[in-house]
Amino acid sequence: MSKLRVYDLAKKYNIPSKEFVTILNKYNIPVKNHMSALTDQQISEFDEKFDKDKYQAELGAEKKKEPVKESAKTSSNHVAPKVSSDTKKPVKPPQKNQQKTGGNVPKKTDDKKRPVSSNQGQQPKVRDHSKKEKTARSVYKRIKDEKKKTVQLNQTFEIPEILTVGELADILEISATEVIKTLMQAGTMVSINQEIDFETAAIVAAELGFEVEAIKIEDVVSKILEEYDDEKSENEIPRPPVVTVMGHVDHGKTSLLDRIRKANVIAGEAGGITQHIGAYTVNINNHAITVIDTPGHEAFTAMRSRGAQITDIAVLVVAADDGVMPQTVEAINHAKAAGVPILVAINKIDKPGADPERVKQELTKYNLVVEEWGGETIAVKVSAKTGEGIESLLEMIIMMSEMEELTADPGREARGSVIESQIKRGKGSVATLLVQQGTLHVGDSIISGTTYGKIRTMIDDKGKRLKKAGPSTPVEISGLSDIPAAGDDFIVLENEKEARSLAEKRKEMQKGERQRRSNISLDDLFSQIQDGNIQDVNIIIKADVQGSIEAIKQSLEKLDNEAVRINIIHGAVGAINETDVLLASTSNAIVIGFNVRPDKNAVKLAETEEVDIRLYRVIYDAVEDIKKAMEGMLAPEFREKVMGNAEIREVFKIPSIGTIAGCYITEGKINRNDDVRIIRDGIVILEGKIASLRRFKDDVKEVNTGYECGIGIERYNDLKIGDNIEAFTMEKIER
Repeated sequence: MSKLRVYDLAKKYNIPSKEFVTILNKYNIPVKNHMSALTDQQISEFDEKFDKDKYQAELGAEKKKEPVKESAKTSSNHVAPKVSSDTKKPVKPPQKNQQKTGGNVPKKTDDKKRPVSSNQGQQPKVRDHSKKEKTARSVYKRIKDEKKKTVQLNQTFEIPEILTVGELADILEISATEVIKTLMQAGTMVSINQEIDFETAAIVAAELGFEVEAIKIEDVVSKILEEYDDEKSENEIPRPPVVTVMGHVDHGKTSLLDRIRKANVIAGEAGGITQHIGAYTVNINNHAITVIDTPGHEAFTAMRSRGAQITDIAVLVVAADDGVMPQTVEAINHAKAAGVPILVAINKIDKPGADPERVKQELTKYNLVVEEWGGETIAVKVSAKTGEGIESLLEMIIMMSEMEELTADPGREARGSVIESQIKRGKGSVATLLVQQGTLHVGDSIISGTTYGKIRTMIDDKGKRLKKAGPSTPVEISGLSDIPAAGDDFIVLENEKEARSLAEKRKEMQKGERQRRSNISLDDLFSQIQDGNIQDVNIIIKADVQGSIEAIKQSLEKLDNEAVRINIIHGAVGAINETDVLLASTSNAIVIGFNVRPDKNAVKLAETEEVDIRLYRVIYDAVEDIKKAMEGMLAPEFREKVMGNAEIREVFKIPSIGTIAGCYITEGKINRNDDVRIIRDGIVILEGKIASLRRFKDDVKEVNTGYECGIGIERYNDLKIGDNIEAFTMEKIER
């Protein structure tokens, strides 16, 4: 017979689990938490001793006493401010009155006396039109400038660590020409808008006879966030828990969540791996749970770390047939570093080689001892395929959240974290936010990192438009000035003007820090390559979302060795354009595109400038190719050759066949046997094969430039007007 747990007995008496733990300890039944097991003897002894009616009567008596104490406290609290305000009020008015009367009385007497005495005495001097005692206007101006300069020379000016020539001239109150002239005499050619560092500015100021000192620009936003967090609220109410699902790659995290929210996410992910972070809300037994799904691939360390920092409970998914793997250990360390309680879900118990006991044994190496073995870690056996154990897993999550006592004040200004960001057609820069405190409204002005904006639209995880979002709610917003970095904090400010000014100050700070840290320029890059034995591999990364850029950047930086060094000189969201190719050409860089495509002008320019553009859909391939290039600079065995491009101008839905795209061939030719990819706004939506290629009613083998045709794609119907179809083949290259 299985032992009864504390929370089951608490349900019987209809008492909250946390209170029931204290009651059991009072009756000399030692239990740690709601998951502790009870013997039959303990239960029978407790049933004999415990009187529920008596307990409820005592509890009611205590509740009646509490309001009296609270009212006494509140009354005393209300009296104190009145006394202090009364004491302050008599002090201030006399001072103001004294100042007013002291200032007004002499003025009146002076006004009466002056017309009689002083003004009459000065009249002859004013009316003297002789030029003997008069000073020329130019002389007067020169004397005034000299006095001003002597005052300036005696004071110390504060200047930032990075500033332009024009800004330095404004601070010193001199013309920009003087500053430029001084720099030119020192052998430096500059313009009025060119930036100089503090050392250069100090030399110029000393040459002109001024004293300067450096000041650091304070991060006002960080101070606002600190004050917000330190401020305590008395109106906090329970909020839904934020749960992060973590674990090794291909251990069934997304499949497990697929069971819970009944949606297929894996089908839309390349290689069957979750490529970027997703957040959504699930309702179970009138309890809401916010779930964050983190990728398990080794390159996504930053995402897992970010997920652990903004979560309340970490669900560690471990495959019963695979055991504890490297990313499992990493997830454990992230959760422990963030101080987050861990709930272990042993998945794939339906597989023939499943061994849950081995998983429990391996977890003990990392100080995760399950309750069955006398520890405090809750472990639940589940199967994402059959659905076994899903309900008990959700019950455990709700139980743990109740014990954590998670609260938030929805009446405050909103504050939270950025989960993901990207560019969407028709919306511009959009970001997925997790509201942690307060309530976010449409029309609020927010700042996140160096990005600001006024919220135009707000959509939940199901695509429903919202006007406001409370604590623990993930939403997608639009109306931002740029793409915020994933993991940045956000906070609501009074107006967009304040948000803009603070964002610009932050940009200046980051720019200064970047220049102090690296001082990267084209001359430095070439000199570094020429001077030593270090070989630099410069890389530009373009991706569909910000999180993927972080992942690729982190994984490539791990490939550094003594002979070769990786420099990520630029990373941004969106399609590869001419600017990226020009930057790559100037700095001798390789362009990596992840889930994006280059536009036509960029392709032509890349051919002219001989810039290497590598396009990938799965991160394994990108890392592997760069690794090979570093080891021996080997040429690839296969190279992609673009055969033609077609623009979808009409879409036809045929019941028995599916969706057919009415296309116009804009470049090259489309062959029946070519591989194709669907490109929407520069982002690759699908790679597949042509199911049918027709001209009028006839099947054809190829269609050339300038002709129209109908194209059907195998097992894909989500075609839209304006999409581009790119046909390509993989041709073998001799080494």
